[in-house]
Amino acid sequence: MGASPGYRPSAWVHLLHQLPRADFQLRPVPSGFAPREQEYQQALLLVAALAGLGLGLSLIFIAVYLIRFCCCRSPEPPGAKSPPSGGGCATWSCIAALLVGCITMTFLWGSEAFPLPWQPMGGAKLEMFLFPRQAGPMSAGIGIGFYGNSETSDGVSQLSSALLHANHTLSTIDHLVWETVERLGEAVRTEMTTLEEVLAQRMELVAAARGARRQAEAVAQQLQGLAFWHGVPVSPLQVAEDVSFVEEYRWLAYVLLLLLVLLVCLFTLLGLAKQSKWLVVVMTAMSLLVLVLSWGSMGLEAATAVGLSDFCSNPDTYILNVTQEETGLGSGSQPPPPLSPSTSDILSYYFLCNQEVSNPFQQRLTLSQRALANIHSQLQGLEREAIPQFPAAQKPLLSLEETLNMTEGNFHQLVALLHCRSLHKDYGTALRGLCEDALEGLLFLMLFSLLAAGALATTLCSLPRAWVLFPPSDDYEDTDDDDPFNPQESKRFVQWQSSI
Repeated sequence: MGASPGYRPSAWVHLLHQLPRADFQLRPVPSGFAPREQEYQQALLLVAALAGLGLGLSLIFIAVYLIRFCCCRSPEPPGAKSPPSGGGCATWSCIAALLVGCITMTFLWGSEAFPLPWQPMGGAKLEMFLFPRQAGPMSAGIGIGFYGNSETSDGVSQLSSALLHANHTLSTIDHLVWETVERLGEAVRTEMTTLEEVLAQRMELVAAARGARRQAEAVAQQLQGLAFWHGVPVSPLQVAEDVSFVEEYRWLAYVLLLLLVLLVCLFTLLGLAKQSKWLVVVMTAMSLLVLVLSWGSMGLEAATAVGLSDFCSNPDTYILNVTQEETGLGSGSQPPPPLSPSTSDILSYYFLCNQEVSNPFQQRLTLSQRALANIHSQLQGLEREAIPQFPAAQKPLLSLEETLNMTEGNFHQLVALLHCRSLHKDYGTALRGLCEDALEGLLFLMLFSLLAAGALATTLCSLPRAWVLFPPSDDYEDTDDDDPFNPQESKRFVQWQSSI
């Protein structure tokens, strides 16, 4: 099959396409794109189920860790108020896991344009906690998610734009064909009939006028066969609208998921900073929910990426077959009329657009051009012969010349539009958007889901350890005077700030 202009299957397409596939009975399934076959659907569902397996293992690991933490802790000596060893490690491991998903905090809290009220009072540890400038590489999770969502949206937008441009081309072809046919038919019914009536006394002139009439009728008949997309039940405009509708809700769903992850990270950090037990408990439950959503989205992204790689490895054959089935162009049992190209020839010409496939409309275009040239020469002969003897013939002849000039102008536009260059360029643009940008965006979304799941699993393991270290409400009197989270110190800071 021919290659689309500017499109070559990428390395990611080849890599994902070569992954083994199996159905529910673990029997090998071919990697060819066949979404209507049950075995291929089961293979994609099995790929999505791998994310469910990851979720199950994560929950088992979290449950085992928490059970071990709750049941195997060494008892504290009575009256001891100092936190057990390892408390700082648990808190900081929780914070580090949360920073994996909080790149936005790097830009907000790390900016001099957004100073925090604790900045003048904090020490080295507090500054590192509140201003995670050093956590840039770790805090890329949500940034990767937004980038992947944007890349996927850009790829789908390219697909929609290409479909809309192709629909414009096909609509213009139909409009030019039927406008030209209507003008020729009107000219044959009015000007030609009037001209024959005026030249009725000269039979040789009437014969020339009738010859021009037959040529005009032949041109109209040939041009009607050029509107190959007329009456097709499926249009690129409808497909573009459906794709845009689905993409709009997909983009919105991922934005909401990203914002939910960000809010969970921010409020969890706030709960750790304020040592608020109720906020930590609520964020623990929310972290569990987001963990499930992250693994679920990863399964959906993985199945979509694998299916998309199968499609992008050889898109021409599948699209050719689907176009014939969905549009009904190839379903007719009747043979095509004389000089009419077969449906397979038309679709192959536009999908492949190479030297091996000739223009299926070339014969019609050649005959139409010859007929227009003959009409033009016949009308010129009638002007020389008829106008000196029949002045009344000048008006219909001039009208016919004007119609012929407009017909020739529309004909040249049709020749350019019917060439495979324009539609095949739209086809290549759609493939590049879907198989390059959209697939790359899906891979980044998979990476985001994996990072978010890992960070949230670590958070769920660390939050209970940090919660145990929180002092009770009556222990505030024993806190350090330099602690910025001490209520007395916060009150003194507010008084100091108001006095400035």
